[in-house]
Amino acid sequence: MPATGAAASPASREASGWGPRGTTGTTFASALAFEDIHHAYGAAETLHGVSLAVRPGEILCLLGHSGCGKTTLMRIAAGVEPQSRGRVLINGEEVAGPARFLPPEQRGVGLMFQDYALFPHLTNRENVMFGLTRLSRTAAAEVADQILARVGLGAYAADYPHSLSGGEQQRVALARAIAPRPGILLMDEPFSGLDSRLRDDVREETLAILRETRATCVMVTHDPEEAMRMGDRIALMRSGRLVQHGTAEDLYLRPVNAFAARFFSEVNEFDGIIRGGRVDCPLGVLPFAGSAPLADGTAVHVCLRPDGIRLLPAGEGLPARVISRRFIGTVDLVLLAYPGSDRPLQARLRPGDQVRVGADVGIAVEERDVLVFAKSSPSH
Repeated sequence: MPATGAAASPASREASGWGPRGTTGTTFASALAFEDIHHAYGAAETLHGVSLAVRPGEILCLLGHSGCGKTTLMRIAAGVEPQSRGRVLINGEEVAGPARFLPPEQRGVGLMFQDYALFPHLTNRENVMFGLTRLSRTAAAEVADQILARVGLGAYAADYPHSLSGGEQQRVALARAIAPRPGILLMDEPFSGLDSRLRDDVREETLAILRETRATCVMVTHDPEEAMRMGDRIALMRSGRLVQHGTAEDLYLRPVNAFAARFFSEVNEFDGIIRGGRVDCPLGVLPFAGSAPLADGTAVHVCLRPDGIRLLPAGEGLPARVISRRFIGTVDLVLLAYPGSDRPLQARLRPGDQVRVGADVGIAVEERDVLVFAKSSPSH
């Protein structure tokens, strides 16, 4: 930056949108919408009428198992994959549909690949400069240096990607994706190649940078914890369809079906019958979470989270016996045998609770962790 009172150089004026060194520049975030998106590979349909809207500046996580269509949907947004039916809109304007198809470079979209896709023959600075085609080379280098400094790699600008660790390469890829200040940033499993300890640090730094840039972000992940940590909202997909869309609290506390419940937590599963606003199941007649009323006599599928089980002294609650206990760090994983079932019940208890294998105990359950779904509902 020029000294006070000095005229800024042309390159500095070009790069000035990024602000002072060590911070990222803000972006004019764009709205993104999918309307009835269908996609197929040959005769195999991979997306079945997905409709979804992402607000400007929002971080949306596309969540689901491998092959559910989440990466395909992201590639359709980027313009590198055409849909067979439906429309993609950016700021309300059709960019892919019956009337129009804009190529990727005209959509104001940044794309960060799962394998980072850094050019090995270019320095880290040159990798970040790659998308800054509207700036002079001098100005592009200044922007690249600024954003590399922001991601903590200013000292490595002249090095090559192969000299960096996996986490450092991920940060170079992030710097390259946000350097042109895209209105929408698309990230495909950006942390999957990192070990678990490093992943947490890089995720937090990435989230801070995304908040600074204020770009709309769509991130693909198969990890529910990652989706809850990173996303303002989550779109859960299964077999090319949108299962549920909402905040982390919506999906965890109010799953629409058993598939959604299983995705966010291990569950114990039973059959049950609704009786007087409660559910009659092998654990007794229990209150349950959820506001949707179910008529008496409705056959239901019951999901009980292991975290919702409390142990009581023998003679209280439902009788059970501890058949195994395993310490796994933050919790003890305990298996319980109980009357009327040959399948053990799994509980997750605070470490240090005095639980002895072979001991007789009682069981109580938390209402919020009892989830009930009518058997007639889809994907119960």
